[in-house]
Parts: sequence; structure tokens; C-alpha cells
Amino acid sequence: MRNKILPIGKDDFRIIRESEKESYYVDKTMMIKDFLDCGNFVTLITRPRRFGKTLNMTMIRDFFDIEQKSEAIFKGLSIMDTEYAKRINTIPVVSLSFKGCTGKTVEAIEATLAEEMFKEYKRHGKYLQGVDQTDDSYLRFFQTLTIFRNIPVEPNLVQEKVQHIQRHLADVQNSLTYLLEALYTFYHIRPIVLIDEYDAPIIDAHQRGFRTEFTDFYASFLTNALKGNPHLGQALLTGIQRVAKESIFSKLNNPVVCTVLSKQYASCFGLTETETSTLLEHYDLELNNEVKAYYDGYCFAGVDIYNPWSILNYANEKILKPYWIKTSTNALITESVLKANYLFYRNFNKLIAHGEATVSLNLEASFAELPRADTLWGLLVNAGYLTVTRVDYQINGFTVRIPNREIVDEFKGVVSAHAKLSSELLQEMLMALMQGEMDDFFEIYQQLVIESTSYHDAKENAYHMLFLGMVIHLRDLYHISSNIESGHGRSDLIMESKDVKYPHIVIEFKEGADVEKLKNKALAQIHEKKYYTGLVGDILCLGIAHDKKVCQLVHEMIRV
Repeated sequence: MRNKILPIGKDDFRIIRESEKESYYVDKTMMIKDFLDCGNFVTLITRPRRFGKTLNMTMIRDFFDIEQKSEAIFKGLSIMDTEYAKRINTIPVVSLSFKGCTGKTVEAIEATLAEEMFKEYKRHGKYLQGVDQTDDSYLRFFQTLTIFRNIPVEPNLVQEKVQHIQRHLADVQNSLTYLLEALYTFYHIRPIVLIDEYDAPIIDAHQRGFRTEFTDFYASFLTNALKGNPHLGQALLTGIQRVAKESIFSKLNNPVVCTVLSKQYASCFGLTETETSTLLEHYDLELNNEVKAYYDGYCFAGVDIYNPWSILNYANEKILKPYWIKTSTNALITESVLKANYLFYRNFNKLIAHGEATVSLNLEASFAELPRADTLWGLLVNAGYLTVTRVDYQINGFTVRIPNREIVDEFKGVVSAHAKLSSELLQEMLMALMQGEMDDFFEIYQQLVIESTSYHDAKENAYHMLFLGMVIHLRDLYHISSNIESGHGRSDLIMESKDVKYPHIVIEFKEGADVEKLKNKALAQIHEKKYYTGLVGDILCLGIAHDKKVCQLVHEMIRV
């Protein structure tokens, strides 16, 4: 066991590097070289939450920031062995994080953004105190700084704070522009702008129902500073997805977007296999197949990537379990899946049944703004729920799969929301099925049918598809196959048990008005066509018939 502490929950580069007890740091400083070599005016990098975006952004801030002295914290890191080392602390930097810019109203989010800008105004303002504050290049900066200083800070003056911001909203919208002009005038060097989690306030506004109203303000805030600004050197933004071109970015002349399919910055976010193996070895752990099954599986432009948050927590607790949970995108994912169309669900259930599916994918638009199947698949990839294994750009075909066991657990919550059942109740229903407790199973299943009718009315194979989605909960215990594509000579759903203590399960669905007759017909079809051929042991055969909110079930346990 080594002595370096794990920086769990710490995402500020300087804090990690200056910690009293040495912290483990995975050297990603060659991203600085990539940033300079690319030279793009405005770049957006999209990655899942907790994949090291904030740590990298603060690392870039601390390297370039002309107002810091950073040689000590970069000592021994790879960038210092290159010609780029001479660029350290030579450029003014504006560093913003919109991770916490949320609120119950448009005005509340605008107020939190103003407070984030105030932090940067205070940080830079102390270096500008000696200038002529009446000079046009500084005047607007100091006027806006005064506005920010007059923001009420007392907890009981929240409404007054919001009203103060609204009275000066035009200055807030232009505050980044004013800051860049002042810094360029003072240093005679065009500043770098870093905006971490740029999309967090947009996601929050969308979930609260006022995305359009907030976007009007936010688009002007970004465009005023980042489009054609002669005082800007470069800008780098991070988030989980691009907001559609026809909203915020329509005015930014389409910045360079680096998605999980882009070669640029591919190895900068997350841990490579070598980095993961080295880290685990440091804490007397091995990168074995079990660890890979839980936390590996991401592929960023051909680079094998591990989830860094989960690896750090596993190294700390030494227990294989899900750690990447309750990220801020969970609610967005669940809401989006509930709004999905039949085309999405058909491919989604192929994904569950076969482990992968080939879909149309759009990584450069927001499902909230363009609610289509391709943008929803894009959201799932950008958010880290899926990874892309093969690409055919000629037909816009992307093969996607669930990366690992940890994300399978995440999908359980998504499927539960789709079924309109709690995850616990859904798990209880499936356990009853596995244990042959059919009264308990059918009681919960009937509730599911009633709750889900609005989606399933008059849709072919709908209940079959819903059930197939739910059994993702059982992937560790069952090999699942379905005839949803071909329908030739196989039962609707076959669940082959991997453990002798659980029965194999064969299910046939029917739909029509006479559910009593159809349930028996479904069970008889299982026997007539011997859908259980090749299975050995206990086999639970189910015939399930539906007529909208009405369903009936018949079952039989056999042994072969």
C-alpha cells in the first residue's frame, strides 16, 4: 500500500497538487499541447459527467494564468519536458464553472450566473486597481464590478438579489465581453476563456420548463463574448452535449465540437487502460476481468477508456459495485426516454436482447430541442450510458452497446421509469417470476399494464418490447433472446438461466379481445412448437394475453 491519497471529490488541479499529503494524480497535462496545437477559436468538448472535465479545465487554467505562479505544481509533469513549458503563466485566463448555475426561475438562474461572473471580476479586479478607470477600455468593467458588489448577499434578501440583477441584466449579459476587453487592454495579450459545464443551466432550465426563455439570455451572453471578439484568444467549453445549432450556437459560427468520436482529446478524459492498471497497482489491486466488467467498456475514438470516478472509488473501498450514480443527467435521461417514439423503443429492446444495436446517431444536437430517436441515442452516448463500437458514416449507422455492469444498473432506473414502476417494485416482480411465485408476479404485472396503457395502445409487439426492456435487470442471471426481429420458429422471449437454482423462462404474448382464449393459445403454442428445445432443467412456460388494460396469464412449470 502506497501513501498517496486518492483525490475523491476533489476536482481542482492546484488543490490536488498542493495537498499537504501527496495526492495521486494521473498526468493529463499533454492536453495543453493539444489545445495549443489545435488553435481553434472556440472549442466545445462533450463528455459524460465525472470523467475529469473540471480537473482538466482547472489544470489548463493554472498552467496559462498570468496571475499565478505555477511552476511548482507542474513540476515533474509531462508538459514541462516539452517546448510548451515556456508558455506557463503567460496568458490571462477567465475561468468559469456553470455547474451550480441552477434555479427555480429564469431570473434565479441569471442571478447565479451573475454571481459566478462576480468571482472572476473580483479575482482580476485586484490586478487592475491602478489603471485609469475612466478609460473606455476599463470603464464598463468597473461599472459592472460595482453592480456585482451591490448584489445583496443576505439569505433573507433573495428576492432583492434577483431584482437587482434584473435591473442590470444588460450589463450581466455583456459582463464577459467587458472583462475580456479590460484584460486585453491591461496585458496586451488576448485572454483564454474556459467555461466548464456550460450546459448545466440549460439542462436545469429545460427540466423546469423555461429553457426557451433562458436560452434567449444565455445565447446573448456567450455570443457577445465569443463571436468575432478581437479581445479573445481562445475559448474552451465543456458539457455533456451540444445545444442545437439553431439556438445558442447559431450565432457562434459553429464552434469545433469534439465528441466521444473525435480523435482530438480522445485520451484526455477518463482513464486509459495503462493509467487504470498503474493506479490500481499503486493501491495493491489488479486490473482483472471482473474490474473490467464493471468499469471498462468505453471507446472514445478507438481509445479504450475507464470511468475515473468509479476507479478512484473502487481503489478506495476495494469493493466491486456501482459508484457512478446519481449524476445530474439521470433525470434528463429518464424524462427523454419516457418521451421516446416507437422507433427508439424497438432498437432499445434489441440493445437489451442482444447487447448491442445499430442506430442512427446525432451527437451534435439536443434531444430537448430536437426530440427524435437519433438525438436521444446521441444523448445516451454523450451522457455515458452507451458507447459506440462501430461506425459507418455512409449510412449514418452506429453500433452502440451498454459499456459495463455499472451502467446496466443505471439502465434499471431508466427502464423502471419507462414502466412507471419504482425500481424496487420492478425488481420484486422479476424476483417473483424467477421464484415461480406467479400470484405475486401477476399482481405487479397487472399494475404495470394499467400504468403503461397510454403508450401501448394499438402498437405492435408493445408489451413484448416493454417486458424485454425490463429484463435488463436479469442480465447477470439469464441469457435473453427474442424473436422481435424475425418471429420465425421461436418464442417471443426466452430467458435461459445461468444458475441451476432458477428456472428457464419461455414467454409467448398474444393480443386481442378474448384474453382468456388467447392466453391458453399462447401456452399451447409454446408446447406445440417446442420453444424450449435445447433447454435442460426446470422451465417456466408463460402465456400472456393483453387487450389494452386487461391482461390474463397462464403458466406451467415443466422439467426436461
